[in-house]
Amino acid sequence: MNCMTVMFIIGLGVLSLLVAFFFARQVGAISIAEGAANEHEADRLKEISTAISEGAMAFLGREYRILALFMAIFGVVIYFAVVDSGGATMFAFFAGAGISILSGYIGMRIATLGNVRTAAAARISLEKSFSIAFRSGAVMGFGLTGFAILGMILVYLGLEKMLPGLSKEALMEILSGFGLGGSSVALFGRVGGGIYTKAADVGADLVGKVEAGIPEDDPRNPAVIADNVGDNVGDIAGMGADLFGSVAESTCAALVIGAVAFEATTDETLKMNAMLFPILASAIGIVASLISLFFARPKTEDKVEGALKLTLIISTIIMGIALYPLTMMMVPADFSLTLGGTVYHNTGVFYSLAAGLISGMLIGLITEYYTSHRYKPVREVANASETGSATNIIYGLSLGYNSAVLPMVLIAVTVVIGISFAGMYGIAMAAIGMLGTIAVGLTIDAYGPVSDNAGGIAEMAEMGKDIRKRTDALDAAGNTTAAIGKGFAIGSAALTSLALTSAFLTRAHLDTINMMDPKVLAGILLGGALPFAFSAMTMRSVGQAAFDMIAEVRRQFREIPGLLEGKPGVRADYRKCVDISTAASLRQMIAPGLLVILTPLLVGFMFGVHTLAGVLIGALVVGVMLAISMANSGGAWDNAKKYIETGQLGGKGSDTHKAAVVGDTVGDPFKDTSGPALNILIKLMAIISLVFVPFFVKYGGMLLNK
Repeated sequence: MNCMTVMFIIGLGVLSLLVAFFFARQVGAISIAEGAANEHEADRLKEISTAISEGAMAFLGREYRILALFMAIFGVVIYFAVVDSGGATMFAFFAGAGISILSGYIGMRIATLGNVRTAAAARISLEKSFSIAFRSGAVMGFGLTGFAILGMILVYLGLEKMLPGLSKEALMEILSGFGLGGSSVALFGRVGGGIYTKAADVGADLVGKVEAGIPEDDPRNPAVIADNVGDNVGDIAGMGADLFGSVAESTCAALVIGAVAFEATTDETLKMNAMLFPILASAIGIVASLISLFFARPKTEDKVEGALKLTLIISTIIMGIALYPLTMMMVPADFSLTLGGTVYHNTGVFYSLAAGLISGMLIGLITEYYTSHRYKPVREVANASETGSATNIIYGLSLGYNSAVLPMVLIAVTVVIGISFAGMYGIAMAAIGMLGTIAVGLTIDAYGPVSDNAGGIAEMAEMGKDIRKRTDALDAAGNTTAAIGKGFAIGSAALTSLALTSAFLTRAHLDTINMMDPKVLAGILLGGALPFAFSAMTMRSVGQAAFDMIAEVRRQFREIPGLLEGKPGVRADYRKCVDISTAASLRQMIAPGLLVILTPLLVGFMFGVHTLAGVLIGALVVGVMLAISMANSGGAWDNAKKYIETGQLGGKGSDTHKAAVVGDTVGDPFKDTSGPALNILIKLMAIISLVFVPFFVKYGGMLLNK
């Protein structure tokens, strides 16, 4: 064991947590009263913020209780089903799940702390308001990354102490349970959070904007608090758990394959350095991300979006420069994935990392092109709204389908580079490269819902048009970067799933797969159908939950005298709408979750590893394209509506605007529920297959004789 490498990894993880703690203290120290116009406004800001915070924490509390029950049951399954190492794998599983839960909780707390301070600071200056929202996002970005890095290395060290006689290969295989734990939390966070946020959003928009004709985030709308709670539940806790899972899973896949690749290395120090290199490569991204933060200093409203993108580009460049000498130092000059197999070189590992790093950034920028109203595709969708909601939806679907082409080309090129230069290990390292700047990437992602909430709070507190103009500028930039983040998350999920599938094939001793083997072909067809079944379930869940929300909002407008007219002292029953979203989302997330978890277990046990490999490949190919298409269609519909709201094509309240609102409402579950949740489907099925592969090899194939 090279103590220097281990201490360096731990040091970077601690640094990341210290950065998060520093920013959290800065955000918490800011007084709401400092930015409020008077004591009444300060009290109103605190009241709204408390309602959002309580709603978010109530959802998390109930979700985590369900999650605890699932973890207990699944932990028992792991204990008995994972051959020879069930107890140790269960320990890693609980560690990954626990750290993911903690990261989500901290992110939610700081987001609900930062949103109201961002709104209050908007009265002081745009720069001050941006700084608070950005620092709130940085707490999530650096906190989650630090927890992921520290969690993996400490669990590895713990397993090494618990099982001193075990081979490095076996230890790395057990560590994959850590990734399974993180991804299991992400499943419930993404699906449950996505259903919550879109049930509230659809209900608030359809009844508030379309039927009643009141503005977005108007305090008269009973669903407005639930809508703002949903931004945190889906885009903070859900996104955070998703990317935590990606980091843990891609690293675990690289560790499993690397343990095989570097086993023949005679220099013990170099061997351990190489085996731990995936964790170190992820940790180096913390430094690159930290340096890039100093460039996020917009002075005017039109510079906000550019400042956010600049941090991402700079961190990518720094990461690329740092990885070359690190790879040359840590990875053996020559290695082979199989005894007597193809010999690869450490330069090939760097090429794989660089390919992932660059393709991740490019996928994000392509996503921006298709979802920002500064570019032609979204403006075409907006123009289509002039002839009604039907043409708006047709153009939006067309845009989504078209937007999937270039990202898939980039992913394909990255895969070819990875396999050509470093075999299956190259794919895993490409995934790590794509996630290398996750600290700043997640900072930008979390900035979006914080600034969005700030705008909603400013509207509900009636702070004035000048304040709302500033928060709208922050929110507009957040919308664009959120779209970039979704593209980045989908791209990283694709490579992570492919890396996990590679690790699964390595552990199952399947060097090659015959695509025309009936067992494999049947698996591919079945796997290709799963993303559609999963999306149908999540879309229907949003529809059912939104139905209840719409009925409640209509009831309150009808039965509470003076609410719709805005009479002084008349308040909506916000808590009732929060309760409806919470109960519906937790109830509706069970079935999609079971589909994802049970499919690989049943296929592997009944049909064997060949069919399961086909299922993973089919789900990956179809799931990634469907996820990109849905996310970008939804983002385009949203920003087409916002483009019209700037005064174009008739502006707010026009028939064109109403048609765009319908399109945006259709797109809400596309971009915030089904699309992002497909990331979890393709990753979680692959990590489950990897963890349970010893069981499938030994007992699987009941119906097809393996």
